[in-house]
Amino acid sequence: MEDPKKLLAAAQEDGELSDAAMAALSIPDLGAQIQAGLGVHPDDVPASEVVLVTMMPDDSGSIRFGSNAQAVRDGHNLVLDALAASKQKDGVLAHTRYLNGNVLYPYCGLGGALRMDSRNFDPNGGTPLYDQSVVLLGTVLAKTRQFAAAGVPARTVTLIITDGADAGSVRSRAADVKVLVTDMLKAERHIVAAMGVDDGSTDFREVFREMGIEDRWILTPGSGAGDIRRAFQVFSQSALRASQSAGSFSKTSVGGFGAP
Repeated sequence: MEDPKKLLAAAQEDGELSDAAMAALSIPDLGAQIQAGLGVHPDDVPASEVVLVTMMPDDSGSIRFGSNAQAVRDGHNLVLDALAASKQKDGVLAHTRYLNGNVLYPYCGLGGALRMDSRNFDPNGGTPLYDQSVVLLGTVLAKTRQFAAAGVPARTVTLIITDGADAGSVRSRAADVKVLVTDMLKAERHIVAAMGVDDGSTDFREVFREMGIEDRWILTPGSGAGDIRRAFQVFSQSALRASQSAGSFSKTSVGGFGAP
Protein backbone atom coordinates (compact mmCIF):
# COMPACT_ATOMS: atom_id res chain seq x y z
CA MET A 1 0.00 0.00 0.00
CA GLU A 2 1.53 3.27 -1.11
CA ASP A 3 1.83 6.18 1.30
CA PRO A 4 -0.29 9.09 -0.06
CA LYS A 5 2.14 11.61 1.40
CA LYS A 6 4.99 10.03 -0.53
CA LEU A 7 2.92 10.21 -3.72
CA LEU A 8 2.31 13.92 -3.13
CA ALA A 9 5.98 14.52 -2.28
CA ALA A 10 6.96 12.86 -5.58
CA ALA A 11 4.57 15.19 -7.40
CA GLN A 12 6.27 18.13 -5.72
CA GLU A 13 9.71 16.86 -6.72
CA ASP A 14 8.56 16.73 -10.34
CA GLY A 15 7.39 20.32 -10.15
CA GLU A 16 3.67 19.48 -10.27
CA LEU A 17 2.95 20.78 -6.78
CA SER A 18 4.20 24.10 -5.40
CA ASP A 19 5.43 24.70 -1.87
CA ALA A 20 2.16 26.52 -1.18
CA ALA A 21 0.15 23.49 -2.30
CA MET A 22 2.21 21.16 -0.13
CA ALA A 23 1.64 23.49 2.80
CA ALA A 24 -2.12 23.33 2.14
CA LEU A 25 -1.85 19.54 2.17
CA SER A 26 0.13 19.43 5.42
CA ILE A 27 -2.82 18.36 7.54
CA PRO A 28 -2.88 15.77 10.33
CA ASP A 29 -4.53 12.50 9.20
CA LEU A 30 -4.74 13.67 5.58
CA GLY A 31 -2.86 10.55 4.47
CA ALA A 32 -5.48 8.25 6.01
CA GLN A 33 -8.32 10.24 4.44
CA ILE A 34 -6.68 10.08 1.01
CA GLN A 35 -5.91 6.37 1.44
CA ALA A 36 -9.63 5.70 1.90
CA GLY A 37 -10.25 6.96 -1.63
CA LEU A 38 -7.30 5.53 -3.60
CA GLY A 39 -8.97 2.21 -4.37
CA VAL A 40 -7.84 0.05 -7.28
CA HIS A 41 -4.10 -0.22 -7.95
CA PRO A 42 -2.85 0.87 -11.41
CA ASP A 43 -1.46 -2.64 -12.02
CA ASP A 44 -5.04 -3.94 -11.94
CA VAL A 45 -6.32 -1.48 -14.56
CA PRO A 46 -5.81 -2.82 -18.11
CA ALA A 47 -5.73 0.57 -19.84
CA SER A 48 -2.92 2.55 -21.47
CA GLU A 49 -4.41 5.81 -20.18
CA VAL A 50 -7.18 6.64 -17.72
CA VAL A 51 -9.65 9.36 -16.84
CA LEU A 52 -10.47 9.82 -13.16
CA VAL A 53 -14.00 11.12 -12.57
CA THR A 54 -14.41 12.28 -8.99
CA MET A 55 -17.56 13.65 -7.35
CA MET A 56 -18.22 15.18 -3.94
CA PRO A 57 -22.01 15.40 -3.40
CA ASP A 58 -23.27 17.63 -0.61
CA ASP A 59 -24.68 15.55 2.27
CA SER A 60 -25.54 18.50 4.52
CA GLY A 61 -28.89 18.64 6.25
CA SER A 62 -30.03 21.49 4.04
CA ILE A 63 -30.10 19.13 1.04
CA ARG A 64 -32.71 17.08 2.88
CA PHE A 65 -34.60 20.10 4.19
CA GLY A 66 -34.74 21.45 0.64
CA SER A 67 -36.24 18.12 -0.54
CA ASN A 68 -33.29 17.66 -2.91
CA ALA A 69 -31.79 14.39 -1.66
CA GLN A 70 -33.34 12.30 -4.44
CA ALA A 71 -32.32 14.80 -7.12
CA VAL A 72 -28.69 14.58 -5.96
CA ARG A 73 -28.88 10.78 -5.93
CA ASP A 74 -30.38 10.77 -9.42
CA GLY A 75 -27.79 13.24 -10.72
CA HIS A 76 -24.84 11.24 -9.44
CA ASN A 77 -26.28 8.02 -10.90
CA LEU A 78 -26.95 9.73 -14.22
CA VAL A 79 -23.24 10.59 -14.50
CA LEU A 80 -22.27 6.96 -13.86
CA ASP A 81 -24.81 5.71 -16.43
CA ALA A 82 -23.58 8.13 -19.08
CA LEU A 83 -19.95 7.11 -18.58
CA ALA A 84 -20.81 3.40 -18.50
CA ALA A 85 -22.52 3.73 -21.88
CA SER A 86 -19.47 5.28 -23.54
CA LYS A 87 -16.91 3.55 -25.74
CA GLN A 88 -14.18 4.77 -23.39
CA LYS A 89 -15.71 3.20 -20.27
CA ASP A 90 -12.86 0.75 -19.70
CA GLY A 91 -10.45 3.62 -19.19
CA VAL A 92 -12.66 5.55 -16.75
CA LEU A 93 -12.31 5.22 -12.98
CA ALA A 94 -14.80 6.83 -10.61
CA HIS A 95 -14.63 7.86 -6.95
CA THR A 96 -17.30 9.52 -4.80
CA ARG A 97 -16.72 11.06 -1.38
CA TYR A 98 -19.46 12.99 0.39
CA LEU A 99 -18.98 16.56 1.58
CA ASN A 100 -18.78 15.40 5.20
CA GLY A 101 -15.97 12.95 4.45
CA ASN A 102 -17.69 9.59 4.05
CA VAL A 103 -16.34 7.62 1.07
CA LEU A 104 -19.15 6.03 -0.93
CA TYR A 105 -16.61 4.13 -3.04
CA PRO A 106 -12.87 4.56 -3.73
CA TYR A 107 -11.46 4.75 -7.26
CA CYS A 108 -12.74 1.77 -9.21
CA GLY A 109 -13.98 0.77 -12.64
CA LEU A 110 -17.48 1.91 -13.50
CA GLY A 111 -18.82 -1.59 -12.88
CA GLY A 112 -17.83 -1.30 -9.23
CA ALA A 113 -19.12 2.25 -8.63
CA LEU A 114 -22.00 2.26 -6.15
CA ARG A 115 -25.19 4.01 -7.10
CA MET A 116 -26.52 6.47 -4.56
CA ASP A 117 -29.78 5.47 -2.85
CA SER A 118 -31.70 6.20 0.33
CA ARG A 119 -29.62 3.67 2.28
CA ASN A 120 -26.20 5.16 1.52
CA PHE A 121 -27.14 8.84 1.18
CA ASP A 122 -29.01 10.42 4.08
CA PRO A 123 -27.93 14.07 4.10
CA ASN A 124 -27.76 15.37 7.66
CA GLY A 125 -24.24 16.82 8.05
CA GLY A 126 -22.67 20.27 7.90
CA THR A 127 -20.83 22.10 5.12
CA PRO A 128 -17.05 21.78 5.68
CA LEU A 129 -16.52 22.86 2.08
CA TYR A 130 -12.88 23.95 2.28
CA ASP A 131 -11.66 21.13 4.53
CA GLN A 132 -13.14 18.43 2.35
CA SER A 133 -12.24 20.07 -0.96
CA VAL A 134 -8.58 19.89 0.13
CA VAL A 135 -9.01 16.19 0.97
CA LEU A 136 -10.78 15.51 -2.32
CA LEU A 137 -8.22 17.31 -4.49
CA GLY A 138 -5.39 15.72 -2.51
CA THR A 139 -6.88 12.34 -3.37
CA VAL A 140 -7.13 13.25 -7.07
CA LEU A 141 -3.51 14.39 -7.07
CA ALA A 142 -2.25 11.30 -5.24
CA LYS A 143 -4.14 8.96 -7.58
CA THR A 144 -2.84 10.81 -10.64
CA ARG A 145 0.69 10.45 -9.31
CA GLN A 146 0.16 6.75 -8.59
CA PHE A 147 -0.77 6.15 -12.22
CA ALA A 148 2.11 8.30 -13.47
CA ALA A 149 4.55 6.19 -11.44
CA ALA A 150 3.11 3.12 -13.19
CA GLY A 151 3.66 4.73 -16.60
CA VAL A 152 -0.05 5.35 -17.22
CA PRO A 153 -1.12 8.91 -18.12
CA ALA A 154 -4.15 10.09 -16.15
CA ARG A 155 -6.50 13.00 -16.81
CA THR A 156 -9.04 14.05 -14.22
CA VAL A 157 -12.52 15.58 -14.03
CA THR A 158 -13.72 16.58 -10.57
CA LEU A 159 -17.08 17.98 -9.41
CA ILE A 160 -17.68 19.64 -6.03
CA ILE A 161 -21.36 20.07 -5.11
CA THR A 162 -22.80 22.28 -2.34
CA ASP A 163 -26.01 24.11 -1.54
CA GLY A 164 -24.35 26.57 0.82
CA ALA A 165 -21.18 28.47 1.60
CA ASP A 166 -18.53 26.93 3.85
CA ALA A 167 -19.72 26.27 7.40
CA GLY A 168 -17.63 24.11 9.65
CA SER A 169 -14.16 23.96 8.10
CA VAL A 170 -11.56 24.01 10.85
CA ARG A 171 -8.27 23.41 9.02
CA SER A 172 -8.50 24.85 5.53
CA ARG A 173 -9.57 28.11 3.91
CA ALA A 174 -10.65 29.06 0.41
CA ALA A 175 -7.06 30.13 -0.31
CA ASP A 176 -5.79 26.61 0.48
CA VAL A 177 -8.17 25.12 -2.06
CA LYS A 178 -7.14 27.76 -4.57
CA VAL A 179 -3.43 26.92 -4.50
CA LEU A 180 -4.27 23.28 -5.22
CA VAL A 181 -6.64 24.14 -8.07
CA THR A 182 -4.10 26.57 -9.52
CA ASP A 183 -1.36 23.94 -9.60
CA MET A 184 -3.73 21.38 -11.10
CA LEU A 185 -4.80 23.70 -13.90
CA LYS A 186 -1.17 24.50 -14.74
CA ALA A 187 -0.58 20.79 -15.37
CA GLU A 188 -3.25 20.92 -18.12
CA ARG A 189 -4.66 17.49 -17.33
CA HIS A 190 -7.16 18.37 -14.63
CA ILE A 191 -10.65 19.85 -14.80
CA VAL A 192 -12.08 21.11 -11.50
CA ALA A 193 -15.77 22.00 -11.62
CA ALA A 194 -18.30 23.07 -9.02
CA MET A 195 -22.07 23.14 -8.64
CA GLY A 196 -23.79 25.56 -6.28
CA VAL A 197 -27.45 24.73 -5.69
CA ASP A 198 -29.37 27.94 -5.06
CA ASP A 199 -30.06 28.58 -1.36
CA GLY A 200 -31.53 32.03 -1.90
CA SER A 201 -28.56 33.95 -0.51
CA THR A 202 -25.13 32.54 -1.41
CA ASP A 203 -23.15 34.00 -4.32
CA PHE A 204 -21.75 30.69 -5.48
CA ARG A 205 -19.71 32.18 -8.29
CA GLU A 206 -17.85 34.27 -5.74
CA VAL A 207 -17.43 31.29 -3.36
CA PHE A 208 -15.99 29.11 -6.11
CA ARG A 209 -13.80 31.85 -7.60
CA GLU A 210 -12.18 32.25 -4.19
CA MET A 211 -11.46 28.50 -4.34
CA GLY A 212 -9.70 29.00 -7.70
CA ILE A 213 -12.41 27.42 -9.85
CA GLU A 214 -12.81 29.07 -13.23
CA ASP A 215 -16.13 30.65 -14.21
CA ARG A 216 -16.55 28.33 -17.18
CA TRP A 217 -16.55 25.36 -14.78
CA ILE A 218 -19.19 26.69 -12.39
CA LEU A 219 -22.82 25.57 -12.47
CA THR A 220 -25.48 27.46 -10.49
CA PRO A 221 -28.76 25.54 -10.80
CA GLY A 222 -31.95 26.55 -9.06
CA SER A 223 -33.07 24.61 -6.00
CA GLY A 224 -35.65 22.48 -7.80
CA ALA A 225 -35.10 18.80 -8.53
CA GLY A 226 -35.34 19.33 -12.29
CA ASP A 227 -32.71 22.08 -12.23
CA ILE A 228 -30.33 19.90 -10.22
CA ARG A 229 -30.74 16.91 -12.52
CA ARG A 230 -30.15 19.09 -15.58
CA ALA A 231 -26.94 20.45 -14.03
CA PHE A 232 -25.67 16.91 -13.46
CA GLN A 233 -26.57 16.15 -17.09
CA VAL A 234 -24.40 19.07 -18.23
CA PHE A 235 -21.52 17.77 -16.10
CA SER A 236 -21.93 14.23 -17.45
CA GLN A 237 -21.69 15.52 -21.03
CA SER A 238 -18.47 17.35 -20.20
CA ALA A 239 -17.02 14.29 -18.47
CA LEU A 240 -17.88 12.20 -21.52
CA ARG A 241 -16.19 14.64 -23.89
CA ALA A 242 -13.12 14.81 -21.65
CA SER A 243 -12.81 11.01 -21.61
CA GLN A 244 -12.74 10.57 -25.39
CA SER A 245 -9.11 11.50 -26.10
CA ALA A 246 -6.32 13.82 -25.02
CA GLY A 247 -7.38 16.24 -27.74
CA SER A 248 -11.01 16.15 -26.63
CA PHE A 249 -9.88 16.72 -23.04
CA SER A 250 -7.93 19.84 -24.03
CA LYS A 251 -10.85 21.28 -26.00
CA THR A 252 -13.29 20.53 -23.19
CA SER A 253 -10.97 22.02 -20.58
CA VAL A 254 -10.67 25.28 -22.50
CA GLY A 255 -14.35 25.45 -23.43
CA GLY A 256 -15.80 24.63 -20.02
CA PHE A 257 -19.42 23.57 -19.73
CA GLY A 258 -20.18 25.44 -22.93
CA ALA A 259 -17.76 23.37 -25.03
CA PRO A 260 -19.41 21.91 -28.18
